[in-house]
Amino acid sequence: MRSLRRLSRAALLGQAPRRDGLPDAMEHVAKVHRAHHPGADLGALRRAYVLAESSHRGQMRKSGEPYITHPLAVTLLLAQLGAETITLTASLLHDTVEDTDVTLEQVRKEFGEEVAYLVDGVTKLEKVDYGAAAEPETFRKMLVATGNDVRVMSIKLADRLHNMRTLGVMRPEKQVRIAKITRDVLIPLAERLGVQALKSELEDLTFAILHPEEHALARELIAEHTREPDPLTGVATSVRRLLREADIAAQVLIRPRHTVSVHRLRLKRGELGPCDFGRLLILVEEDADCYAVLGELHTCFTPLVAEFKDFIAAPKFNLYRSLHTAFADEEGRVAEVLVRTRQMHRVAEAGVIALGDPHRAAAQSGDGESGAEPGGPGWLSRLLEWQSHATDTETFWAELHDELAQDGEITVYCASPGVPPAAGGGALPLPAGATCVDAAYAQYGEAAHRCIGARVNGRLTALSTVLRDGDAVQLFMEPAAASVPSGPSPEWLDHARTPAARIAIRQWLAAHPPAQEPELAPAGGAGAAEAPGRGDETRPWSSAGAGPSASGGGSGAPYELGGAAEDAHTDGGAGGRTARRRAWGRGAPAAEAAASVVVEEPHSLVRLAGCCTPVPPDSVTGFAVRGGTVTVHRDNCHSVARMTATGRRPVPVRWEQGASGCRVTLRAEALGRTHLLADLTEIIAAQGATVVSAEVEPPREQRVLHTYTLQLPDAAGLPALMRAMRGVPGVYDVTRAARPLPAR
Repeated sequence: MRSLRRLSRAALLGQAPRRDGLPDAMEHVAKVHRAHHPGADLGALRRAYVLAESSHRGQMRKSGEPYITHPLAVTLLLAQLGAETITLTASLLHDTVEDTDVTLEQVRKEFGEEVAYLVDGVTKLEKVDYGAAAEPETFRKMLVATGNDVRVMSIKLADRLHNMRTLGVMRPEKQVRIAKITRDVLIPLAERLGVQALKSELEDLTFAILHPEEHALARELIAEHTREPDPLTGVATSVRRLLREADIAAQVLIRPRHTVSVHRLRLKRGELGPCDFGRLLILVEEDADCYAVLGELHTCFTPLVAEFKDFIAAPKFNLYRSLHTAFADEEGRVAEVLVRTRQMHRVAEAGVIALGDPHRAAAQSGDGESGAEPGGPGWLSRLLEWQSHATDTETFWAELHDELAQDGEITVYCASPGVPPAAGGGALPLPAGATCVDAAYAQYGEAAHRCIGARVNGRLTALSTVLRDGDAVQLFMEPAAASVPSGPSPEWLDHARTPAARIAIRQWLAAHPPAQEPELAPAGGAGAAEAPGRGDETRPWSSAGAGPSASGGGSGAPYELGGAAEDAHTDGGAGGRTARRRAWGRGAPAAEAAASVVVEEPHSLVRLAGCCTPVPPDSVTGFAVRGGTVTVHRDNCHSVARMTATGRRPVPVRWEQGASGCRVTLRAEALGRTHLLADLTEIIAAQGATVVSAEVEPPREQRVLHTYTLQLPDAAGLPALMRAMRGVPGVYDVTRAARPLPAR
């Protein structure tokens, strides 16, 4: 940035008008402004300067300069970045309402609504009214105003940069306090708005105050480098010659690294080489020229493939567009290169200041589906949303720091069939590091309390999964009509990265304190899902005739599945489950089939295999086992193929005509949530089936396995039952038991 000393001298000499009507103090500002906007009407600037100078007259800065030098300096900074006339007018007046007798209504009457809005947006709240909350609430006020017009934050950033340049007159402790707020809040905001020119200098000034020793070391490294010829000069000459021979019109510049950039590179690489203190900047006219330059560089030099990044095809969330690459020339000198058009360069330096407002910024970014709402870019829309729910100042201030600490932004593509999204679906901008929990709250707001699971790129995944740029996310929601709706668990706070999600989860948890955990009943006690007449042992049956019910208690079930039966204890929710298995009928033969399976060998005992659990009308095959018992398998069971391959002789079997009821074991795989067990058993009962036993395994990565042994009045109803169970929210698969459960 150019020196502002001439502004101070002009201000001290007063406001003598020039022939064009402008005071001498405005000469340089006007010249810079006209360079960006040749046809600009400077009348408003002249009137704004006259009002600002007269209202601030007699006020002095701590540096001893007239106060008017500050708004002049802020205005020059913005003019150099290409800001339009309204922004410059407001910047001249930005301290008048706060520090002088000028009223906001007076500004509105003389300069219009837009200028008044910008001045009001950057006017601080009084400590008399807000006390210690004045500073964070002032930032909240500015951010809300920025949501409607990003030029508010443009003026604030330029204002802070000039104040940081003159911070040396303050007490050391005040310098540190201001530098920390600049580092934690304003520098991240400058990054998000793409204003690299202001951000880089703010970083260097803050670094010097907060880390003076590291700053001094970086400055010394830069000074040592400048004492020797810069090897990048020779590299730049070679590149110019190469592009000239390729008939590509381009400007090749050496762009020195600023102090913090040198410091970061030293930490990353250790010792710095002679080419590490700058990068080549190549400016061309058209987008296609950027790729033409890239092709020449990669053809004629040795490219470092790992250093290539295409921010033209995929711009950064802050509007930044450029090609990044690096190559080694014939002498082994490694140069980093930035390739961009002149328009890209202007936006890279000035960001939204050069574009004026968020609507123009979105259009210039070429990202029509960036997720930006009328209130501004995606990150700003998120910020404005969650801050409205952060009612207390401390929560807002802490969450603002966390929000701005997120490095970068991603875009995911969200769809949730059957649930109309509050945000309209489609592209969803999120901070880098966001999880499925964050996506749910960004998409649905407080309705995300009912989220019970997610798919990412077609695969079921835990809600804690960290999302990547371009991921396709499908969210599963519990129906809003659920009698006892689910809610977030405290663990969700560990997975939430966005303030919107954290605030909403905390508010729900505060409104729904956890109930006292009930003590688990012992086996066979209250709460166990068990069969009627559980004490009756399973009895063997001849294939020749019918007898008492296999299940006991007069249920009339003619088929019994082999293997261990289960009972379970569960809290009915998504977490805190304990489960165990118990074999029924100890000492009795494993559950054998009733007379509805007919075999050719009379008086043989028949048992339905637990590995495939056949029920009518499955195609079945029998095999004789020890003791003359015939075990019946489904034809497609892997055991059939294995025993046939070993030479075992199959025994012809068939279902007896008229057979109806059966007992079957089903396994439901689901995303863990509260009331899942209750919802499943309700559906099972509605289908006319009876729960003989149930088991819920402890959740793994938020997925649970429910195993039910069910008594069906008619085997033909099994497909409908399985479809109904799959329709329960959170259930993504229901299958027949494929093998007996091992005893524990």
